[in-house]
Amino acid sequence: MSEIQERYVSANQAHLFASFEDLTDDERKCLLSQLKQIPDPSKYLQEVQDAIRYSTSVSKSRRFSPLPAQACASTLDTSSETLREWNDVGLDLIAKGKVGVILMAGGQGSRLGSAAPKGCYNVGLPSQKSLFQLQAERLKKLQQLANTKKVIPLYIMTSKPTRTATEDFFTKNNYFGLEPSQVIFFDQGTLPAVSLDGTKLLLESKSSLIESPDGNGGLYKAIYDNGLLQDFAERGIEHIHMYCVDNVLVKVGDPIFIGYASSKKYNIATKVVRKRSADESVGLIVMEEETKHPAVIEYSEVSQELREKRDPQGLLFFRAANIVNHYYNVAFLQEMIPKWISDRKFLPYHVARKKIACLDVGSGKIVEPSEPNGIKLEQFIFDVFSSVEMHKFGCLEVDRAEEFSPLKNAPGSANDGPETCKANLLSRSARWLTKAGAILLGSEIEVSPLTSYSGEGLEKYLGSTIGSPAVV
Repeated sequence: MSEIQERYVSANQAHLFASFEDLTDDERKCLLSQLKQIPDPSKYLQEVQDAIRYSTSVSKSRRFSPLPAQACASTLDTSSETLREWNDVGLDLIAKGKVGVILMAGGQGSRLGSAAPKGCYNVGLPSQKSLFQLQAERLKKLQQLANTKKVIPLYIMTSKPTRTATEDFFTKNNYFGLEPSQVIFFDQGTLPAVSLDGTKLLLESKSSLIESPDGNGGLYKAIYDNGLLQDFAERGIEHIHMYCVDNVLVKVGDPIFIGYASSKKYNIATKVVRKRSADESVGLIVMEEETKHPAVIEYSEVSQELREKRDPQGLLFFRAANIVNHYYNVAFLQEMIPKWISDRKFLPYHVARKKIACLDVGSGKIVEPSEPNGIKLEQFIFDVFSSVEMHKFGCLEVDRAEEFSPLKNAPGSANDGPETCKANLLSRSARWLTKAGAILLGSEIEVSPLTSYSGEGLEKYLGSTIGSPAVV
């Protein structure tokens, strides 16, 4: 018996090897390769059981309050002079090659009726551009605005199901005008599924475990495992902007955000938008009262009374909606990532009870359960906020209409679907062109990211009449 088998048998996982002697050499290698990914299965299963207990305990009744005022700023009421200063600081850091961008792109478009990665999806714009193309072109335009020959490295986190298709999509489209050397692909990890009580790993077949992506919190381990900390150092990157692929309005590498966070010397900063309404189902950026550290809480953790509570200005008391759009100081990542991935208090497992088709070892057949029979695990990217001192954490509120329109739901949905994404991007384009003095005939008029990053450079359209559909 190999050392790996001994380790798992000692952890009461002998069922994984019930058919081992019947497997081919390649099948044995496949199984052992998966098992190698968990150095200490006993520890892993104990952490899973801890997560199960936590999810059913009263520990979710923690007390929260809005972030302190000194940790917050808003582009909605910050002076134009300060915004220009932040923008200039950000562009200067970009020009010096000190900024990198991480794109979270591990998701598939299955909910949208597509077998391709979500970033390949086209929401129906006049240009017919995919999410990936829109974002790559924004990055290219940002490099032009920074007036630099240095490129902004784009690190794209994929998953096993999306990696090949994503790389092929970029290659086929000549990287959308970016240099191939500036685009770095890396995979997020996976976590094995377990039985409902957290004591047994589940098999997909006689030679493979059931695994699922480890959630957006897997970013930190993926950065570590793929040597990106070293790559940051070699490229001289000191500041990272991280965002999710499904936001059609995202300002990739936003110099205002970079300038805001870096000038205030924050270790981590986050963008938020105001909740649409008291009952919008979104996570909220808050302060945990006991520790005085930042945190994210789910919609369900806020009582109806608190959801509806207003401050003296008439705004919702809890309104800072999390949009998973973060700034990281690289020196802080270099120090903390090894701690985060080794200590479960920083990056705990979160459990999702699922109906999981799995191998019944006794019969050798796949069982299709009618009730939840197992647990899939994930980690949340914001759980590490608890390791940041409040004075080193910043929260920048931005205009939802300018910066946030996520593609979450199937075509025909009332919110956050392809139609709303298209409408919101075209509305933003119309605002920019109208402000520049253009006369618009129709609503299907799109400003290309190669023309303008955030509304600048449109003066040439003063007095011009633009018909629909059009891409300018």
